Amino acid sequence: MPKFDYSLNYAELDLRARPELYRVGVGEQGVLLVQPYKSEILPHWRFATPEVARESSEAIYGMFLAYLGAGDFVGADMARKFLQMGFTRARRYANHRGGKKYEGPVPEDKKGQSGAHGRPERPRDPEDPVKAESAHIFKAKWEEAEANVKYARLKREHKARFG
Repeated sequence: MPKFDYSLNYAELDLRARPELYRVGVGEQGVLLVQPYKSEILPHWRFATPEVARESSEAIYGMFLAYLGAGDFVGADMARKFLQMGFTRARRYANHRGGKKYEGPVPEDKKGQSGAHGRPERPRDPEDPVKAESAHIFKAKWEEAEANVKYARLKREHKARFG
């Protein structure tokens, strides 16, 4: 599978107009880069409490469906990534008070990319049940998005056409 291309200048690219440049990559790669979707979806992304997570995940899932309705695979995939990130970040905060999973700063050449980058993982705190419930809420919506037949078809078509 082609990796997400971190070399593109996403701040100046409109991937709605240039979907051929978009690569799905792995997991959440590019979720905080790809415009105009980042600017459209990010204001709705919250997970502090289960109530907030429910409202947020439903809003983002509604955007996912709207992107699908418009035949906009890149937008749908970005909404899916935000749902996935809602799950992973809420889980991180459930396991690590303050959300810091790794010791030390992200290396300069790895900023904007996910991963440990050679840093050791911090010990887990006792699980925060509020954040764990928020994670559960996002995971359910993420799985619903992944199971969407139209999304799966558009994803296959995008990969076949653009890599």
